[in-house]
Amino acid sequence: MSENRITNAYELGPASGGAPKQVVILLHGLGSNGQDLISLAPYYAKAAPDAIFISPDAPFACDMVPAGYPDSYQWFSLQSRDPEDMLAGVKNAAPIVMEFIDKALEKYGLGADKLALIGFSQGTMTSLYVAPRYSDKIAGVLGYSGALIGEEGIVQDPDEFHKPPVRLIHGEADDVVDVAAYHHATEVLGNAGFDISGHTTPNLTHSIDEAGIESGSDFLKEIFSK
Repeated sequence: MSENRITNAYELGPASGGAPKQVVILLHGLGSNGQDLISLAPYYAKAAPDAIFISPDAPFACDMVPAGYPDSYQWFSLQSRDPEDMLAGVKNAAPIVMEFIDKALEKYGLGADKLALIGFSQGTMTSLYVAPRYSDKIAGVLGYSGALIGEEGIVQDPDEFHKPPVRLIHGEADDVVDVAAYHHATEVLGNAGFDISGHTTPNLTHSIDEAGIESGSDFLKEIFSK
């Protein structure tokens, strides 16, 4: 287990006012922070009113922003886009995220089947790596503008991994993570037996639009109704 820990997180919900029946953890993108994605929680809460939404700051300061931006974090460095370097980075982040999941589920007395991960960009990369390797099968992964890292194990031994439902959404005009990453991830995960859904959006850049939020809300409603 890494010595690094997640030390700060933003929370919202449940909208119903009762005790949490589900946990949704939102993982932000490179150079951002937990406050960014928690702003979307009120929209998702309409579909999952019994869920508590938790959006942590990644444990590492972003190494790609100028000095003087203390609220910019990363799950792993992207100074190098070499696949081996990215894999090493997400492998280092994974146990930190898993420990955070463990503590959240323990706090609310819930099982992994009541947990969903929502990621944006690097947060999607991290979520797609963590979910199949977590100790138990989670309810699902909702990923925006991301990519699949560490696919080799899934391709070679798909039965060794948990296969939660996955919905991926990506802008066709994304100039940060090319939309080809969406097609690659859906193909690899689909071939491995994952329940894959999602869509690409014409003219959308590296961002989340209203249609993406609506689709994500529908996904949360589906996975939490099972």
